[in-house]
Amino acid sequence: MEENTFLAIQDMIARDMALDDVLVAICRMIESQLAGAMSSVMVFDKSAQLLHLKAGPGLPEAYRVAARQVPVGPDFGICGTAAHRCEIVACPDILEDPRCACFRELAERENLRACTSYPIFGGGDRLLGTFALYYRVPGLPDARHDELIEKVTALTAVAIERCQERRALRESEQRYRSLFTQNPDCVYSLDRQGVFGSANSTACRLTGLSEPALLGRHYSELVVPDDLPTAEAAFQRAVAGDPQHYKVRILNTWGNQLTLDVTNLPILVDGVVEGVYGIAKDVTYREIRETELRILRRSVESATNGIVIADAQNRELPLIYVNEPFLAMTGYTREEVLGCNARFLNGPETDAAVLALVRERLAQQQDVQATLLNYRKDGTTFWNDMFLSPVPSESGEITHYIGMQHDVTGKRNREAQLEYQANHEPVTGLPNRTLLEKCLAAAYEHVGLSGPLLAVLYVDLDDFKPVNDTLGYMVGDELLRRVAHRLGAVISTVDMLASLGGDEFVAVLRGMADELSIVALVEQTLRKLDRPYRIGGHDIHVTASIGIAINNENLRGPVELVHHADMAMYLAKRQGGNTYHWYTPEMTATMNERVVLRRELHKAIEAESFELHYQPLVSATTGGIEGFEALIRWRHLEKGLVSPATFIPLAEQTGQIEAIGEWVIRRACRDIVALNRARGTQYTVAVNISPLQFHLRDFLERLLATLAETGMPADCFAIELTEGVLMENAASAIATLNALREKGIEVSIDDFGTGFSSLSYLKRLPISKVKIDRSFIREIAVQKEDAAIVQGIITMSHHLGLRVVAEGIECDSQYAFLARHGCDVFQGYLFARPMKIGALMSYLDDYAPALGNKWA
Repeated sequence: MEENTFLAIQDMIARDMALDDVLVAICRMIESQLAGAMSSVMVFDKSAQLLHLKAGPGLPEAYRVAARQVPVGPDFGICGTAAHRCEIVACPDILEDPRCACFRELAERENLRACTSYPIFGGGDRLLGTFALYYRVPGLPDARHDELIEKVTALTAVAIERCQERRALRESEQRYRSLFTQNPDCVYSLDRQGVFGSANSTACRLTGLSEPALLGRHYSELVVPDDLPTAEAAFQRAVAGDPQHYKVRILNTWGNQLTLDVTNLPILVDGVVEGVYGIAKDVTYREIRETELRILRRSVESATNGIVIADAQNRELPLIYVNEPFLAMTGYTREEVLGCNARFLNGPETDAAVLALVRERLAQQQDVQATLLNYRKDGTTFWNDMFLSPVPSESGEITHYIGMQHDVTGKRNREAQLEYQANHEPVTGLPNRTLLEKCLAAAYEHVGLSGPLLAVLYVDLDDFKPVNDTLGYMVGDELLRRVAHRLGAVISTVDMLASLGGDEFVAVLRGMADELSIVALVEQTLRKLDRPYRIGGHDIHVTASIGIAINNENLRGPVELVHHADMAMYLAKRQGGNTYHWYTPEMTATMNERVVLRRELHKAIEAESFELHYQPLVSATTGGIEGFEALIRWRHLEKGLVSPATFIPLAEQTGQIEAIGEWVIRRACRDIVALNRARGTQYTVAVNISPLQFHLRDFLERLLATLAETGMPADCFAIELTEGVLMENAASAIATLNALREKGIEVSIDDFGTGFSSLSYLKRLPISKVKIDRSFIREIAVQKEDAAIVQGIITMSHHLGLRVVAEGIECDSQYAFLARHGCDVFQGYLFARPMKIGALMSYLDDYAPALGNKWA
């Protein structure tokens, strides 16, 4: 090492030259001594745990930029690792060292291959930074250069420590100067005799003396005579080395008496007290306020509400008084809250907007009333209805704020509970129709008609009613809660799931990308709901029907989306359930027609605008007529005859079927009783009974009353039931069938083979006949499958002691097949069309004898 260069750097350090310049000189010095070497110096920032690059003149610019600061820690490059371990770390090949992964690409581009980092220590083994050597060829450092490196790192340590010491001294001087000159309180120094040696601007302002006039005076010249003994005793103890704190009154040059809160500190130089520092706070007004507050405290201590008083002349508005009710309300002690701003009552759920309003009013020095969610000391919340009012002084200056605090948690909880109950369905806790419509309106306003996709799903459980009827409402309610949970797991949190009561749910989807995404979600929902539920020891299986509607230009409002989805759900349910259906505009037209039809049907019920047509039942044994089936017809004034297939399902859905069914029974009984009396016959009449009517609690009583009223013998009356009647509450249905049989009323299963029953199911039922549906008869002569089914029904029914009726017979080939295979009763256009009672009378007079001869 060239001695002159080394001495020159020492001279730079001694002359307090800039640290960066000194470190650059050190790097250039060693690079001139070690061929091919590039060096860097990084200074350690302990608070940030970072190394900052201070010098590296020989390194490529891009590498200096990338390494301008490096974290200190294990495996943070070579220098970061050396600083962390406080030991030399050598890297023979940067491209192979995992610690250099973040620098590998740059090092390869700049042709940097080897690096050795040396930690730099100051006094007390304090880490100052690192010194590093880089080479463009892989390898380890040459041990011959160790002495050189040791001298360089020692020189670097001296430069860094000297710089840090200078900076610490400057900062200390600046802090002291700031403490003295910027202190809002009075700061001064006295010599051992009590003469002012220095004073800040606050001291001059309080005393009314300029700095030249104050310096050289004895402190006693300012003190009120009565307080001189106290001041002198405190000064002497401070000169003896004992810090003092006391209050003293002074008179300023304007004759005003001020009360100062004084702290005296001994000035120590090499362990010898050279004088006394004084710090004095003007507490004149505080003393006055404290007196007033003592009076005020007595007047508010008996209040039932919480009362607080804050110091308005302090920017922080610290509390200077709180009463016992406030402490009881918040759970804090008086010591914990006095001197603090009341914001300690706020928490994460405190309304920021209300807080902003409170601060705004306080800044404007106005009264403010607000209700805030505040926090007690234990973290629990309470609603605080507070009123804050400024308290002005005689001069109009606002000196305090007084606050009245009232815990209204109970009231707010009751209001919240009422609001929750008004907006949520009680069983599932989901939003109800009211909240749904609000959410839907907001979503609709956001997306509009042609904006982002907005979809509504209307979900209705299939066969939910039997669960309530058979297992009870507790199980039914738990099932609804489980269903709501499964739906909630599918519906996104940005969307909304609501319950309309019962087993109906509505989902509002705002985040779907397209219609395919909606279908995927709906299919996932159906699969999730299709899994069984284990409730109260029962395995319950229910499915759902889902209607889908989306926003479009034809919508008249957001609620219409729910109506559309409801209509689509109805069609999904008619398809058998466990499926979904999209809404189409044609559904609205159909639904409107249904609404009109329902209204007109109601008028028809009131006016009894129906007709009964009777179709003969022909005995296979005698060829004669053994009875009739009563078939209802509705003769509309404008539409003519309305098909039962149109209005009967509607009447079943609306409950109107009950009134229609009673009319049919009464009219059929009257007609056939009159016919039998006129002809001296014992013809029977069969009436179709709706499942809704059959499951009425008083169905049997009302039927028997009608038979008695019309004079219809029970053994001349028969009812026809579809298989679906027996699928709902089968035990109750069988009990009713047994009661009908005991009264002599015949029961037939209508449309057999189209429902869910099997022939083996018939052995449990107290019935007399099975009626083969016309769909099997239509192709019986040409479809071997239909022929086999019909033949099987006849054979097995006979084994069970049941008679078989075939309906819909229209040609001789159908009749011949049925007669050949032992069908008991025939019905269809081949024998006679349904006819009104008058036409039936004529038919029996003119054609019945011939009929008996022909078909016997």
